[in-house]
Amino acid sequence: MAHYESDMLYGSTLDPYGSSIPGCSLQIGAGLHVSLRPIPTLIGLMRPCSLDVSAQLLRTRAFIDGRWVSAASTFPVLDPATGEEIAKVSDCGTMEAQDAVNAAYKAFHLWKNHTAKERSILLRKWFDLINQHKEDLAKLITAECGKPMKESIGEMTYSASFLEWFSEEARRVYGDIVAPSAKDRKILLLKQPVGVASIITPWNFPSAMITRKVGAALAVGCTVVVKPAEDTPLSALALAELSVQAGIPPGVFNVVPCSREKTPAVGELLCTDPLVAKISFTGSTATGKILLRHAAGTVKRVSMELGGHAPFIVFDSADVDKAVAGAMVSKFRNSGQTCVCSNRFLMQSGIHDAFMEKLVKAMDAELKLGHGSEPATTQGPLINTRAAEKVENQIADAVAQGAVIVRGGKRLEGSFMQPTLLSNVNTDMQCMREETFGPLIPVVKFNKEQEALAIANASPVGLAGYFYSRDISQIWRVAEQMEVGMVGVNEGLISTTETSFGGIKQSGIGREGSKYGIDEYLEIKYMCLGGLSL
Repeated sequence: MAHYESDMLYGSTLDPYGSSIPGCSLQIGAGLHVSLRPIPTLIGLMRPCSLDVSAQLLRTRAFIDGRWVSAASTFPVLDPATGEEIAKVSDCGTMEAQDAVNAAYKAFHLWKNHTAKERSILLRKWFDLINQHKEDLAKLITAECGKPMKESIGEMTYSASFLEWFSEEARRVYGDIVAPSAKDRKILLLKQPVGVASIITPWNFPSAMITRKVGAALAVGCTVVVKPAEDTPLSALALAELSVQAGIPPGVFNVVPCSREKTPAVGELLCTDPLVAKISFTGSTATGKILLRHAAGTVKRVSMELGGHAPFIVFDSADVDKAVAGAMVSKFRNSGQTCVCSNRFLMQSGIHDAFMEKLVKAMDAELKLGHGSEPATTQGPLINTRAAEKVENQIADAVAQGAVIVRGGKRLEGSFMQPTLLSNVNTDMQCMREETFGPLIPVVKFNKEQEALAIANASPVGLAGYFYSRDISQIWRVAEQMEVGMVGVNEGLISTTETSFGGIKQSGIGREGSKYGIDEYLEIKYMCLGGLSL
């Protein structure tokens, strides 16, 4: 694979995950026994892809105060399907992060004074540019994240939609005039931007998780410093390039990529610096708790979209075909690496066998493992070998406790994992207690509605949940009793720009997207105008 040399710094080529990828031989995890035939078809599993994108979008240096900035060292970005290096990216430290915060703080005092219409127009231009370059941006996602191109194109449509939405919401930030208790005064409630926002994003949606946060922040007059995930910085830097072309002023949008080794120090600075007023983070609950502790020292505003462990319940009254289709999209999108991915599958006894039979057929027919650049691929690699090992360990644990592998079950070369279906699962197994973030469906059989709800709610997290039923009374009961922030009823794909995204319990704080997402970047100021003559 050619290494792109423009705008690059050079360093040693390392694989931080210790992957050795000589070919495509299969290896089976210890203690796993595959019943029935394994899936899916393999199509060019380890085929390297050429990163054929516009040179202007392949940026590898930090973006601070409107300039492309080199750091003292670089880190490699790897294709998760092959382990090959795609590019070397500037490895920013606390010095670069501090520069970005300072630039954002300086720019804030100018940006907040732009009219809402002016900010709206610039966000709309950014939206238009993303749509113009959608295919190249999708290629970057597939190269560094591994997801199939069809899904990457879908992510770019989703990403752009947030800039469009918030460009429109920018002009709809309204305060209030409140009836006063005294006759000689007026009461006004003003909405103002909070200030500089630190935006810390994950690798599974390397573009959409940025625009969902940044679109809202910029719309109301905040400025931002983005720290993208170390696995996927190229998408963030490409967005920075397009922000320049859109006319976003210097310092308003900054990007500081860094390696896994430097992430703790950079993250701490972005959460403790007194010039930062707001933190928005998407990632694990464990990391979110660390950032919350950092934020406490200066009492910063926070938005946290943290881990999930979504239940997927199918009741006897459900339409089986729709439930199977919902399970396929909810579980296997991005190879099971989504925050709202279904993890715990609960089947009522009367429908269990029919569901399993049809799900097996759907998995056999629809799932194809391969490099994300292959047109027929539906299942790309997991982000790294550690992710594959987690799925492998969950399968081994379940089998050791009596689960039966109905489909898949094999760990393949590198970070590829066969989509796997388990039956005879119980709630003590790791896959029922821990978020998987991989292509594993563990199925538990239940008898009564309250039994399913008890299992579904027996989790410290509550991001999303799904269930299938044609009983209207049951639909209302279950939707209201599920302890999650988002419920899909007879639908497995629920994310959309117009709706609020977020969880309850340890799945986070605040909401993103929708008209409510913009409130996360606003302060309400009470203004009492007294001494008025009557």
